Amino acid sequence: MYDVAVLIGRFQPVHNGHLALLREAMAQARQTVVVVGSAHQARTPKNPFTWQERAEMLRAALPEAKRARLLVLPIRDYYDEPRWAEAVRQAVAAHTTPQARVGLVGHFKDASSGYLRAFPGWELIRMERQGAIDATPIRDAYFSGGDALAPLAGQMPASTLAWLQQFTRQPAYAALQEEWRVLRAYRESWAGAPYPPVFVTVDALLRCQDRVLLIRRAHAPGKGLWALPGGFVEPQDTLWQSCLRELAEETHCPLPEERLRAALCKVQVFDHPGRSQRGRVITHAYFFDLGVAHLPTVHADDDAAQVDWVPIHQLAGMEEAFFEDHFHLLDRFLHFSPPT
Repeated sequence: MYDVAVLIGRFQPVHNGHLALLREAMAQARQTVVVVGSAHQARTPKNPFTWQERAEMLRAALPEAKRARLLVLPIRDYYDEPRWAEAVRQAVAAHTTPQARVGLVGHFKDASSGYLRAFPGWELIRMERQGAIDATPIRDAYFSGGDALAPLAGQMPASTLAWLQQFTRQPAYAALQEEWRVLRAYRESWAGAPYPPVFVTVDALLRCQDRVLLIRRAHAPGKGLWALPGGFVEPQDTLWQSCLRELAEETHCPLPEERLRAALCKVQVFDHPGRSQRGRVITHAYFFDLGVAHLPTVHADDDAAQVDWVPIHQLAGMEEAFFEDHFHLLDRFLHFSPPT
């Protein structure tokens, strides 16, 4: 017996493959810790359910007598595997003794299973893949509507199916459906390319008086979420020109180019393969610091429904309201260090 068995996943939603791994973890150890990934994010078609909702699904799939042995720990995506792995280790260590024998339950499904190698101090409890189902076709069927989920009902616990059916009556379901359709159409528009395209975007981070300039997105994907002003690079623009153009179009920021050049502190590339559900999107983020100058007057336009100068001290509490990885992009520049 292990002292602790750890199971890591996103569980979006819980299906029979997850349940088989969970049962094995509980058979191997006195205590089972389930690390629920992609926590503290805004709802998206890839991550539609909060970590609390997924914890509820996991517990509901177990007999009541076993639920007391289950500990669920939420871990955010950092788009930085070493930082993520350290956050997982710290979270588990906080609930175990230093001498505890820890087993990690999992199987190598595909490239997404590489995280199992990130914990050399834990013994791998390796299992074969349990069936052919994974969560992606379940989500696709779920958001396509109608009876599309019915053929997959046998691939998940009855409690999960009941939970999903109840969730369709929530306002969030309709918004997720709209986003799913937009993203599907987006990917279909380039599906005939000889190879998947790589998109290039720019983002502008303006800091002034310990505030940052943010927009609220007007359209899906990410409708209603906060983001940095930015967008796709135009074919005839340089990255710099695209950054200035997007900033002007979305915020009408009145600063001349010379002032922005003087305020430019850093340019950084954000290229994690999973940072966008639109496809492979690499962004170049420009960080401008205007110091203690007067806040430039701005107003929303183009793809922005709202624009505001947001105090930096408020950002750590806004994580679930940000588009894609923009919360972590801000943290990389501003170091407000959200808690693990």
